[in-house]
Amino acid sequence: MLQFNPELMENFLHTDYQANKSSISIDSLGMREMQRRAYAKSESQYLLLKSPPASGKSRALMYIALEKLKRSQVKKVIVAVPERSIAKSFTSTRLSQTGFHTDWEVRLEYDLCSAGGGERKTAIFKRFMESDEKVLLCTHATLRFAFDQIGHDSFNDCLIAIDEFHHVSSAVESKLGELLRTIIYNTNAHILAMTGSYFRGDSIAVMSYQDEQLFEKVTYNYYEQLNGYEYLKSLGIGFHFYTGSYLDSLHEVIDSNRKTIIHIPSVNASESTKEKLLEVDAILECLGIYEFTDENGVIHVRRKDGKLLKIADLVNDDFRDRERIMGYLRSITSPDDIDMIIALGMAKEGFDWPFCDTTLTIGYRGSLTEIIQIIGRCTRDSKNKTHAQFTNLIAEPSATRQEVTESVNNILKAIAASLLMEEVMAPKFSFRSKENVNTKEIHIKGFREPNTERARNIIENDLIDLQARILQSPEIQASFPGIIPAETLNRVLIPKIIKEVYPQLEPNEIGAIGDCIIANTVFRHSSFSQQGNDKLILFANRLINVNEMDMDLIYSINPFQNAFEIMSKQLSPKVFKAVQQYIKALKVRITDDEAAIYWPKIQEFYQVRGRMPNPDSLDPIERRMAEAFIYIQQVEIQRQRNG
Repeated sequence: MLQFNPELMENFLHTDYQANKSSISIDSLGMREMQRRAYAKSESQYLLLKSPPASGKSRALMYIALEKLKRSQVKKVIVAVPERSIAKSFTSTRLSQTGFHTDWEVRLEYDLCSAGGGERKTAIFKRFMESDEKVLLCTHATLRFAFDQIGHDSFNDCLIAIDEFHHVSSAVESKLGELLRTIIYNTNAHILAMTGSYFRGDSIAVMSYQDEQLFEKVTYNYYEQLNGYEYLKSLGIGFHFYTGSYLDSLHEVIDSNRKTIIHIPSVNASESTKEKLLEVDAILECLGIYEFTDENGVIHVRRKDGKLLKIADLVNDDFRDRERIMGYLRSITSPDDIDMIIALGMAKEGFDWPFCDTTLTIGYRGSLTEIIQIIGRCTRDSKNKTHAQFTNLIAEPSATRQEVTESVNNILKAIAASLLMEEVMAPKFSFRSKENVNTKEIHIKGFREPNTERARNIIENDLIDLQARILQSPEIQASFPGIIPAETLNRVLIPKIIKEVYPQLEPNEIGAIGDCIIANTVFRHSSFSQQGNDKLILFANRLINVNEMDMDLIYSINPFQNAFEIMSKQLSPKVFKAVQQYIKALKVRITDDEAAIYWPKIQEFYQVRGRMPNPDSLDPIERRMAEAFIYIQQVEIQRQRNG
């Protein structure tokens, strides 16, 4: 029988958290907390680094790569990023100025993300591999093209660092995933995988369970990052629902006193007016009166109280205008340099504006990865903010308040877990015909599969927006009372709307997309796995029951323009800690007897070190003690509930 010390338990459960600067303070080598943790595992051949934006992943790579070169573990380092704009974090850096033994140097010739025209990048890549040069910087695409040309044997004795690793997929058709698997099983190359969101926007795992077991892991989550900042102390997440046009609701959600990135909806989304430039004009009009655009491309708008707002328009896709304003944004050094950024498709992954404290995203986002990336834009530590806010403005769903509340609450739980780098994902379904048997999929006789890349992309990326567009159609809504036969609804009305949204589609593509929408609608309350009344979320061969998480992140539900307004509690370090402990408890496999053995060791550990065992410790004994304590906490909580 376990014996508890209630006094000790109470102290452990009610810790007050403060901004202690641990995540930004540097040691004698110039390393921050996360970088030290990663550097401690620099001897590992395969290393997976999961860490939020602004935690220093790029510099952690530099320390690890230079250490491997110094020890002759590798002869060359190849850094691959998803797009050129992100590469600036990996350019030459004087690490010796802060105490490290070697500087990070990337010769301009082998920085393939900033090199101009002329010689093909794959040719330069090949020349690098045959030279004595040590470091090359390129995009994921260049790495794939070069790999196809020079073969896997050329990558022996190399460190391959892949930034934004969630772009990799375990699916057989993933070229980057196949490249990774080939290198792992056919060369002696080292791999460093880096990501701020170790999950994808679909239901496919980043790596197979077997491949993932080869990797040493360094996890530094948003909770640790937030707890170790100097200025930023909390994060809030909100969902606002509107009726009519979102443009009529902007005044309710835009606070022009906040440094804000506004992401307007895709032109294919149901929320879009299909006139993106007019939407930008409407946002500017909501803020005040336009005065002028300066030589840097910054738009100046006069607010009613007289304050002059500086706004960057990243929706305008004129090349010269875009380059001018992007150049200005790269050079800003003060919160006063810009007040607001309006974007479509940009200012997400890898975008750096440390003074941003609010992201307002308009339209449904089916990808949890995209949501986490957007949240990361406002969570950098900066003296101008103590709170960061992510708000999603979306069309009022056709559901009861209880259904909306339950759905959003589960989304908030999944987001909170994802910010902790826990491997969970919102359910997303894949439907295939009976001939393609897969135990993780739902099989429908006569189901038409998409047979073109265009149709597959729409199903993969735009399905939620398309479903929303269909549900908001007056003809579709008229069918709900049963006035219109189901066959007419499925065979005529839904294909008609798909054709209106995507006029370039062929009939077979429309049919496949329509089948997928119908199937998703029918099975929208299902999940990949069902155990009794529990709905389970599947990710990378692991199941985590989000519905069983016994915390409610919803802050309030109030009328909002005849719809709903749902706000989360502030995701403070204390809330993050509660979520983290609960999720870890779901994973712990320990008996009462083992926990009883560890309990006196845990007490002794606390008395000696003044802290509890860390579940992410490199010491396996400390990790097991931490798991035992998590288990003991949950047993005690359950005992108190049962009286």
